[in-house]
Amino acid sequence: MLDTSNPRAFRPINRAYNSVFRPGRLSIGLVVPLEAYPHVPAPTMEQHSERAQLAERLGFSALWLRDVPFNVPSFGDAGQMFDPFVYLGYLGARTSRIALGAASIVLPLRHPAHVAKAAASADVLTGGRLLLGIASGDRPEEYPAMDKEFENRGERFRDSVTYIRRMAESYPAFESGHGSPYGMDMLPKPEGGRLPLLITGGSRQHPDWVAEHGDGWMTYPRNVTDQARVVSDYRSRLEDGGQPDKPVMQSLYIDLAEEPDTAPRPIHLGFRSGERPLLAYLKKLEEIGVNHVALNLRFNRAEIEPTLERLARVVMPAFADQGQ
Repeated sequence: MLDTSNPRAFRPINRAYNSVFRPGRLSIGLVVPLEAYPHVPAPTMEQHSERAQLAERLGFSALWLRDVPFNVPSFGDAGQMFDPFVYLGYLGARTSRIALGAASIVLPLRHPAHVAKAAASADVLTGGRLLLGIASGDRPEEYPAMDKEFENRGERFRDSVTYIRRMAESYPAFESGHGSPYGMDMLPKPEGGRLPLLITGGSRQHPDWVAEHGDGWMTYPRNVTDQARVVSDYRSRLEDGGQPDKPVMQSLYIDLAEEPDTAPRPIHLGFRSGERPLLAYLKKLEEIGVNHVALNLRFNRAEIEPTLERLARVVMPAFADQGQ
């Protein structure tokens, strides 16, 4: 459990948030499905439960799943296929310690009452192991399929964040573009009294709004120089807005080569390399203030189990106190 007397600790929220995110330190998670499917949009989901349990045993700090309601051909990736909240519940029952995150729930496609109810339920049922990434969405084809407008998704995103926050209160009364829940309460309440909301990218908001209203920020992989600049900008906005320090996390596709010193070669949103250049890159991210990296093995050529074991044996010891 997080030592809340430590002035270098982030403001505590729940078990997952307190453990995965630590100032000045980097933790390592994984994006599910834990399998390679480089040439097709949909994974097989074979051994998905066993691999999630293996990830927990090896000490990875979090498993991340995505909100992909449709297999959109232009997007080319169906994610883990299962509904994220149903799958969070399943993984919660199959594991006991590892944090479970959504990266990210597309708020404009869902009513915020459903998101608040499902997320709080997952949080309570897993003993506070939920991390809730949220986003405005970037696949235009999904919006008309759900009779939603694509262009005003930024406004609906802001309204949804307010609605979800208020649902953690007792009998909240407020006006909202999503409805006004007067005289009613929503149960259960989140484990730590609020849901840890991690805003993805800009989500069509001003950066100051993102800094103020999120409990952390999810961004995308960049070279270290550019990433240092955007992380510094985010933390400057926190300070200028009178906000406490908050964590930054990013995703990273990797293809772990057999030879430990294989030089990095770019792949989609990441790189192929040996374990030593990967370790060096992750250490640089830690130095510039990134607090968590979610590794994606979709393009990994080696077998998944040996890759997870190599990462746990060679890379993760450099980032002490992984996991809960």
